[in-house]
Amino acid sequence: MIRLVFLFIVLGAGLYAGTQFSGQQGYVLISIADKTIEMSVTTLVLAIIALLAALFGLEFLIKKALRASSATWNWFSVRKLKRARRDTNEGMIKLLEGDWLNAEKKVTRLAKHHDMPLLCYLIASEAAQGMGDRDKRDRYLALAAEQTDSELAVALTKAKQQVADSQFDLALTTLDELKAHNPHNPIVLKLLKTTYQQLGLWQPLTQLLPKLKKAKLIEQTEWEQLMLTAQCGSLTEVAQQQGSEGLMAHWNALPRKTKQEPELVLCLVKQLIARKADSQAYIIVRDSLKKRPSDELYHVIAEMNLPDIHPAIVLLQAALQRDGNNAAAHSTLAQLLMRQEKWPDAQQHLEKALKLRSHVSDYAYLADVLEKQQLTQAASDVSRKALALVENA
Repeated sequence: MIRLVFLFIVLGAGLYAGTQFSGQQGYVLISIADKTIEMSVTTLVLAIIALLAALFGLEFLIKKALRASSATWNWFSVRKLKRARRDTNEGMIKLLEGDWLNAEKKVTRLAKHHDMPLLCYLIASEAAQGMGDRDKRDRYLALAAEQTDSELAVALTKAKQQVADSQFDLALTTLDELKAHNPHNPIVLKLLKTTYQQLGLWQPLTQLLPKLKKAKLIEQTEWEQLMLTAQCGSLTEVAQQQGSEGLMAHWNALPRKTKQEPELVLCLVKQLIARKADSQAYIIVRDSLKKRPSDELYHVIAEMNLPDIHPAIVLLQAALQRDGNNAAAHSTLAQLLMRQEKWPDAQQHLEKALKLRSHVSDYAYLADVLEKQQLTQAASDVSRKALALVENA
């Protein structure tokens, strides 16, 4: 537009000058080497105007051609981008449907033309994971890692795939790196929970669980169960590494509320029994039962190799005086009486226990007690009941 206005101004100035100097056109001589060009001033002005108009016109045509070429190129580029987006969307649907092969084909066909190739390669990696092709999976992850701002997405995808493939040692390495830079990432925390469980890393799991609870990534019931499992796992680790003395030191350092959990008390007692600290285990069971009765703790008394079982018998008899329908106490007392070869008394307690609930081991003990009393037919009948109970289980 500016050039057009300029041409009109020049043309107007020329017309004005032409009218003012009509009949006085002047004379112009141009000499180049052995050639000369003669013309009037008016002709020179008109020639210059024509030349400028021609240059401006040529410029316009060139720009028009370039714009057309650019528009054509953009049209093809936009068309490929739209197709890439459409194929990626369809590939995601195929991935969700479990059609791994078609999902891979859809997202990789025009991945280079997509405005987010990272997404394409990550989906392709998940598709390869679904097909069980680890080499192809890792190749797509490598392509994804070449994209801008891909570190977190690629690492999370890799960790999820390693956990899915039970490659927990590799997953732990990947997740430790992620945790260092993304300590509150919910995916990292949930994957760490699974990895710690599978590798038996109970102390790290114990430290992780409060973070999961705070982030509302775990239900209260699961949190409580996992906390007990982790604490029990820690007790086992300490017992294996430091023996019964180290185990008790670790136990005494735990919070009082934690030490009141019957499941943890049972875990502690079994570790002490495994290390032949039965007397110490009995004291812990005795004190715990005074606070809170537990069938499991009653049963574990029968597993102890005590130098004197009389205090345990007194403890069980006192429990039965408080609650005569305590099947666990009846069963355990019967087993201790069998050690003393008090067969009729043992028989009486086993029969009471079986009236309260059926248990294969109690049937087996009762059959043994009856055999000891030469009650062969009764022992056979009890054995058949035990066998029927096992078959129906």
